[in-house]
Amino acid sequence: MKLKIYQSAAEAAAILTRSGIEDEAAAETVRAIVRGVREGGDAALFSYCEKFDGTVLGKDTLYVSPVEIEEAYAAVDAGLLESMKKAAANIFAYHSRRPVKDDVVIRGGRMTGYVMRAVERAGIYVPGGTAPLFSSVMMGVLPAKAAGVGHIVVATHAKEGKVHPAIIVAADLCGAEKIMKAGGAQAIAALAYGTESVPKADVIAGPGNIFVTLAKKEVCGAAGIDMLAGPSEILIIADGRQDPVFIAADILSQAEHDKRARAILLTDDEGFARAVQVETERQLALLPRAEIASYSVEHSGGIILVKDMDEACAVANAVAPEHLELATEDCEELLPKIVNAGAVFLGRWTSEPLGDYFAGPDHTLPTGGTARFFEALNRDTFLRKMSVIGYKEEALHKDAEDVIRLAEAEGLFAHANAVRLRTKGERK
Repeated sequence: MKLKIYQSAAEAAAILTRSGIEDEAAAETVRAIVRGVREGGDAALFSYCEKFDGTVLGKDTLYVSPVEIEEAYAAVDAGLLESMKKAAANIFAYHSRRPVKDDVVIRGGRMTGYVMRAVERAGIYVPGGTAPLFSSVMMGVLPAKAAGVGHIVVATHAKEGKVHPAIIVAADLCGAEKIMKAGGAQAIAALAYGTESVPKADVIAGPGNIFVTLAKKEVCGAAGIDMLAGPSEILIIADGRQDPVFIAADILSQAEHDKRARAILLTDDEGFARAVQVETERQLALLPRAEIASYSVEHSGGIILVKDMDEACAVANAVAPEHLELATEDCEELLPKIVNAGAVFLGRWTSEPLGDYFAGPDHTLPTGGTARFFEALNRDTFLRKMSVIGYKEEALHKDAEDVIRLAEAEGLFAHANAVRLRTKGERK
């Protein structure tokens, strides 16, 4: 299946516009599941896990046991474990490299500012679909650890009561307190509202399928969420001086994620576009997940010809992609022109999988254009700023008249009195 070449961004409007997560049929199903777990607790959670995953759970089997953790370590290849440790060190160092810092200023008898506090409990969701995404464990747990969250629960699908060993090892390695053998909307509901066996989380983070995303949307307010993430996507801006082999590989690195994944190349060189088209077809035939990648390439991918790099940046900002590769000789000059993207990768040697696994910045990113207002999962997701105000008597006297006037102008006379009665000579 050849990656289609479009002669303009207007011609490619169908692949540039992502439909979002609106799906009323799925939303209605999710609402019923969330309501069921909120009202039915453990019994509903276990029932949904058996119905959707074929996993029979109870109070004593909901969480991965110490024995299962030992077995998981024994099952994971030593080389993989070493690479996981290196990746975890990079990710934790990245999220910890600036201190959690309060910001309080005292001036003229007035103290104003904020103090930082970590949430008490975090729920980290890890997809358990077509691949064991242990990297998502690290990318969720480690920023929470860096923030100082005391209790972290990982939730993921179990197949026949078993969680993939690499996911178990990653969660234990990163310091998760518990690993819950439950996924889907029912797991999100359990984390948001709590059950007899699942403590209520303050923040729920991590990617998932449409049911998980809609469940996060449904429970937002009962718990905080990181973002509403959909299928993975990459937008690549490349000039004709790049290697078509590299660019084709990067396109397919996203296309193999999911049939709904989106991979798009923007270039001002038609000859280069055709070379990438041919190379993508060649590499696609060699992939173990060729069926998934082929569907993605055919239905959501494409190469779009632009007149210059300025137009490419404008298109990128309009799309607001999850991953944006600037594969150009002047990539650092293009970066200031980019305002909407989940993560930006600079230059020919910075392939997107470096961000997925190892470099340090988080790979849980906003998709479907939501990079216009959501940001990458980071330590701040698990921190809260509490504002602090403190007045000395002299400062109150200086500001009292203005505060009283403002309060009374809104018709809130008790507000005015709360200040007036503290002012010398006004107490009755």
